[in-house]
Amino acid sequence: MKLYDTTLRDGMQGQGMSLSAAEKARVVQALDRLGVAFVEAGFPSSNPKEAELFRLLAGTELETAEVCAFGMTRRRGVAAEDDEALRELAACFAPVCTLVGKTWSLHLDKVTKVTSEENLGMITDSICFLRARGKRVVYDAEHFFDAWRDDRVYALDCLRAAVAAGAENVTLCDTNGSSLPPQVAEATAAVVDALGDRVEVGIHTHNDSECAVANSLAAVEAGSRLVQGTINGYGERTGNANLVSILPALQLKMGYDCVPADRLRRLTETSHFVDELCNLTPDPDRPYVGRNAFAHKGGMHVAGVKADARTFEHIEPGLVGNSRDVLISELSGRGSVVSRAEGAGIDLDADAAKRAVETLKEREHRGYHYEAADASFELLLRREAGEYESLFRLEGFRVITEKRADGKVETEATIKIWVDGHRYVRTAEGNGPVNALDRALREAITELHPHLAEIELVNYKVRIMDTHHGTGAVTRVLLDSSDGQDRWGSIGVSENIIEASWEALVDSLEYAFQPRDAPRGARQPADDAPTPVGNP
Repeated sequence: MKLYDTTLRDGMQGQGMSLSAAEKARVVQALDRLGVAFVEAGFPSSNPKEAELFRLLAGTELETAEVCAFGMTRRRGVAAEDDEALRELAACFAPVCTLVGKTWSLHLDKVTKVTSEENLGMITDSICFLRARGKRVVYDAEHFFDAWRDDRVYALDCLRAAVAAGAENVTLCDTNGSSLPPQVAEATAAVVDALGDRVEVGIHTHNDSECAVANSLAAVEAGSRLVQGTINGYGERTGNANLVSILPALQLKMGYDCVPADRLRRLTETSHFVDELCNLTPDPDRPYVGRNAFAHKGGMHVAGVKADARTFEHIEPGLVGNSRDVLISELSGRGSVVSRAEGAGIDLDADAAKRAVETLKEREHRGYHYEAADASFELLLRREAGEYESLFRLEGFRVITEKRADGKVETEATIKIWVDGHRYVRTAEGNGPVNALDRALREAITELHPHLAEIELVNYKVRIMDTHHGTGAVTRVLLDSSDGQDRWGSIGVSENIIEASWEALVDSLEYAFQPRDAPRGARQPADDAPTPVGNP
């Protein structure tokens, strides 16, 4: 079974999608590492960026992937050898050329405005031209399934013309995403029955009816042996068939060899890598590779997975490079809490687990949301287990914000804390209350613990609870922090937004301070002790 990726051409037609030539080359290399057989690089002559990409790829060594150049059949009334776009295809380094041609009478009448006979000639001439110049050809039959429902005899005639001209593959395209799995299966089976002994049949689907993946798998069951799609389902309108879902379905559930088993483990990282290049946040609910794909929240589910993961997991997460996660909420039972404690290396006995569950439910009732705040929940577990180490003791803090007549706003924060029996007072300015508090706190604690200076706040979210209380409502603050390698979430809840922010800020730093086997939690005292302020 062959996978054909069209992320760099069809995928880039999605709204807001854009990559530089160098970034596209990195995608090709990632797909090659994953083991994809064909990677469509796009139109070599459509614009300067595509031309640059083909120049970059011409000098790139790939282990498994073959680069495909995309184009269209010759123009109406122009000989193939005189068609500039076809000449560009023939001249490019790509060994495989994918040609798209019309199949549906609606397009012949309204778009290309050619007769059915001339359309067959356009298909034949274009493929023969490329074959004569040593290119292998994949023929994409555009709108094939619409054409099949309209006039199946002519739809087959178009495919026969491509086969006779030398195409090694004819791919059936559900260009409008209009078809349903039974329709795709019936038409594909008929094509395989008619032409399967002479040519390989492929499938190319769009997701307008939310059936792109299902339609692709239905076509495979009917005899298709090449599947086109995009990473993460990118594409015009509602997207293309998602190869990230199709690959494990074919390999792990249907028994087809698509990529080497060890490369399948790169699926999650490849999905996320391409998301990051496209400046998109990876969808946590994406099947197989999403953060929530193997996340368990309900107590019965967690207990079932702990007994035998097959009870609530359809595959082993590691097969696709993902991992299991236990989500924590008011629905969690003792098993969920113990599982999370074990994962964090915390020794939580039965009594401590019971207390942790009670505390969890009480705090979630007050507005905490530990599912999104893994660091704060780990601190809760450490407190109940007696393994919590306080970073400092707060005496108090004060925040002053001044707005001047000239429109300038200044914020100043002063904190008073105790660390190892010494009192520290620090004042700092910031562009807002949270920023000022963060700076003041760091000025005090990073003198003793310099490794905490590496931590950055990378996200700050505020949600108002019980909105009918207006400005007096409870506020929930969620912070995401990172040390450059790991990322964690912390939470604060209060009627005062600054207090809620302070709580989340402190949790983010105390999480990094806790001693662990991993280097991040290790204490790193400074060589020279700082001078304390105030009484000992």
